[in-house]
Amino acid sequence: MTDDERMEGLRAFSRELPNDAGVYRMLDERAQVIYVGKARNLRKRVSQYFNRQASHAIKVSAMVAHVARVEVTVTANETEALILESNLIKELKPRYNVVLRDDKSYPYIYADLEHEFPRLRFHRGARTGKGRYFGPFPNAGAVRETLNLLQKLFLIRQCEDTFFKNRSRPCLQHQINRCTAPCVGLIEPPAYQSDVEHALMFLDGRGQEVISHLVAQMEQASVALNFERAARLRDQITSLKRVQLEQNVEGEEGEFDVVAAAVKGGIGCVQVFFIRHGRVLGNKAYFPAHTQDNTPAEVLEAFLPQFYLAAHRDRDVPRDIIVSETLDDTEWLAQALSEALGRRIGIRDAVRGERAKWLRMAQDNAQLALDQRLSSEADQHLRIAALATALERDDPIERIECFDISHMGGEATVASCVVFGENGPRKSDYRKFNIKDAVAGDDYAAMYEALKRRYSRLKREESALPDIILIDGGKGQVMQAVEVLAELQITEVQVIGIAKGTTRKPGLETLLLHDGSEERRLPPDSPALHLLQHVRDEAHRFAIAAHRRARGNARKGSPLEQVAGIGAKRRKSLMQHFGGLQGIARAGVDDLIRIPGINRELAQRIYDVMHD
Repeated sequence: MTDDERMEGLRAFSRELPNDAGVYRMLDERAQVIYVGKARNLRKRVSQYFNRQASHAIKVSAMVAHVARVEVTVTANETEALILESNLIKELKPRYNVVLRDDKSYPYIYADLEHEFPRLRFHRGARTGKGRYFGPFPNAGAVRETLNLLQKLFLIRQCEDTFFKNRSRPCLQHQINRCTAPCVGLIEPPAYQSDVEHALMFLDGRGQEVISHLVAQMEQASVALNFERAARLRDQITSLKRVQLEQNVEGEEGEFDVVAAAVKGGIGCVQVFFIRHGRVLGNKAYFPAHTQDNTPAEVLEAFLPQFYLAAHRDRDVPRDIIVSETLDDTEWLAQALSEALGRRIGIRDAVRGERAKWLRMAQDNAQLALDQRLSSEADQHLRIAALATALERDDPIERIECFDISHMGGEATVASCVVFGENGPRKSDYRKFNIKDAVAGDDYAAMYEALKRRYSRLKREESALPDIILIDGGKGQVMQAVEVLAELQITEVQVIGIAKGTTRKPGLETLLLHDGSEERRLPPDSPALHLLQHVRDEAHRFAIAAHRRARGNARKGSPLEQVAGIGAKRRKSLMQHFGGLQGIARAGVDDLIRIPGINRELAQRIYDVMHD
C-alpha cells in the first residue's frame, strides 16, 4: 500500500466516525498503539489529523506518518472519555503521548486511635485502617520531618506496639524529652489523649486552637502553683508559634495544590507543591516522557488527568488546583474530578495574594529543576562521547550494562545487572539474579551463570542488546562474558573489565579490553573513566542491596526447611517434641528417630543440617 492509499483509507475511516465523545487510539504497522487521545466529537477530531496536514506541528506530522489504522471507543460523556484516556496512557505508555512515569503511592501519617495510647506512624499503601490519615506528603522525607516535629511538640510515641508492650523502664526517647513514656505509666491515659488530640488538631491545620488550649492549661497550672508544668507549657506554646510562623500559608483555609510546568531543550518538568490546612507538606518535580515539541500548557494538559485521575486515584485531591498556564480543558478536567470525587474541584490559573506568591515559587522551582536535569544530561552526554573516543568506537554508545557479584562467604550469592543509557541510569531495566547452580564462593561460575541467563533471554526475546558489557572484575570475570557471548553467537557487543589497582584507590583502575589481553589506563580526570566508575559503583550498590535482602530472607527461615523430606507437619512435630531449634540441635540421631515418620536416614540428614 502506498502512502497516498494509506492516508485516503484513514480519511475515509474518519468520515464514518460518530459525532460523539470518546477515545481514539493510533496504531502503527506492528499494531502497537503510538498515541491515545480524547475527543468531544470523534469525527471532527480524528479527521483533523488526516485532512489538514500542512498545519501540523513536527511531532504530529511524524506521528501521522506512522499511523496504519485507528481504533475508537465511544463513551457516554466527555468525563468518561477523559478518564479512559488517562487510564490507557498509563497502561500503554504510547511513544507520542506525554506520559507521567511516576506511579508510586504517596506516603501518609497514620494515627491508630483505637489503642489506649495511640501512636503516629509512617504509612504507604491502601488506607483501610480505622484510625485517621493525614497527607498526602510528596515523599518519605517530608513525612519523617513532620513526625519528628510532632514528637518534639507533643511527645507522642512512635514506637512499634511490640516494643511498647515489653518495656520495664523508659527508653531513650523519654530521656531526650521526645516521649512521655506511657509504656511504663509515667503519664495517665487522659493526659496522653489530650496530647494526641492536640497533635491531630495541629495536623488538621487548627494550630491556633491548640495554642488557645495550651494557654488555658498554662494559666490553670500557674494558679495551682505548678510552675514546672506551666514552664513546660510555655515552651510548647513558643515552639508552636514559631512553627506556625514558618509554615502558615493562608491562615487556616489554605488547602490546594500548585502545579507549574516548564519546557526547555526537549525536556518538560512539572513542579507540584502540596499545601494542606495552611501547611506546606513539600514539593516534588516530575519529568514526563515524550515532551519534545510541546508547550508548557500542553504538558500540563497531559499531566493533570494522569496525575489526578489515573495514576493517583488513592490520593487526596484538594479543593483547589492552581496551574501556571491557561488550559483549554480546565473545565472538562474539573468536572471529571468533581464527578469522580463527589465534591467540587476547582482549577484556576488566575490567582492573587499568597497563592500568586506560591505559583511564582512553583514556576521558579520547575525552571530550576529543569536546568539541573539539562545540566546533568549534558554532562552524561559528554561522558559517553569521551568513552566512545577512548575506546576508538565509530558507533555511538546508547546502552551500557554492568554486572557485579555479591555474597558473604558464599552465602546468598546475588548478581546485579544495572543499565545506563544516554541520559543516565535506567532503573526500570535493572535486574538481579539469585545464583542457583554455581558452587558457593565461585565468583567466576556465578558471573557465567548471570551472564548466560541474561543474554539467553534477550536473544530469545529478540530484545535490545547493549553496546558495552562492563564487568566489575579482572581477566577471569571478563573471560566468562566472552565465553557466554561466543556460545550465544553475539558478536556486536564490546566487553570491558574494570579492575581496581593494588591500592584500590579510585582513578587507578585498569580497563581490560577484548578477552582481557589488552589493558588500558585512562587519566584520573577523564570523563570516560568517571562514567565507568559511576556505572561500576551503581552495580556494586545494587548487588550489595540485593544480597542483603536475600541473606535476610534466608536467615528468617528455619534450618529444617533445608532438609529434604521435612515438611510443615514434621517440622511442627519436631518443634513440639524438643521444645524448639535448640532442643533439636542437642538431640542425637537415636533421639530423632523416636518421632513418628522419621527414619534413621532422615534423622541423619536432620542431624547433619543442625550441626553444619
